Amino acid sequence: MKIAVLSGKGGTGKTTISVNFAKVLSKRFKVQLLDADVEEPNAHLFFDVRFTQEEPVHTMLPVVDQNKCIHCGKCADVCQFGAIMSFPSGVAVFEKLCHGCGACSIVCPTKAISEKPQELGVVKIGAVDEHFSFGMGILNIGELSGVRIIRQLKKHTDESAQIVLIDSSPGTSCPVVESLRGADFAILVTEPTTFGLHDLKLAVELVQSMGIPAGIIVNRETQKSTLIDDYSRDSKVPIILRIPFDRQIAVLYSRGKLFADLSYKWEKKFLNLYETIKGLTK
Repeated sequence: MKIAVLSGKGGTGKTTISVNFAKVLSKRFKVQLLDADVEEPNAHLFFDVRFTQEEPVHTMLPVVDQNKCIHCGKCADVCQFGAIMSFPSGVAVFEKLCHGCGACSIVCPTKAISEKPQELGVVKIGAVDEHFSFGMGILNIGELSGVRIIRQLKKHTDESAQIVLIDSSPGTSCPVVESLRGADFAILVTEPTTFGLHDLKLAVELVQSMGIPAGIIVNRETQKSTLIDDYSRDSKVPIILRIPFDRQIAVLYSRGKLFADLSYKWEKKFLNLYETIKGLTK
């Protein structure tokens, strides 16, 4: 089973859920945790990961031979991202806008466009123990999109793992969509605030458009707000776990420790969470 953990906004506790859930499940199942929040991966900080593999991830950028170019403009016409423009004096390439699709080189009638590799970041693969494998992607500073890194990271999915957890980026943009592809279930982590509800709605729209069953985890819950409960009832997206607004949990997180290790109560809650998810995916 592949379970993606996402949130409409940052700071709701997505990684908190991912690392605690993975640790508890690894005691009973063979588990893999993939940290696909490639702009700021931090799940590895909670474990003693032994990395055994590291590979660079590249995209291909166009290079124009101005001597062969006839300024027909076909390259600019085919580019959906405005990354290449044709002028009477020559062709300009805006590398930061390029998605590396290669369409410009394909349509060029004089073969004036070749490609060069550009490193976007790296993927690192390792393990915590024999039942718990781990992977993460790291986007280079200054790069605009981590989609290719996430795609490469998912190629290292452990097919022998019984459960694969994917800790996605916050938001609902292209990296999150890539993290969700092929997922059997989506955990939507939110907080009981107006901002949390607004971005939860966006996340629900995304998973529903992709046909992925989902459930809500309310983090930092208090008894003062019923915002998420009301939305869950109206949208028919169930709340599958509640984490209280607890100072001890926050302190443990700040020290890189797991609150699931506090007591058997939390271990049981996360095991019940997995059983709930299995029921929702049937």
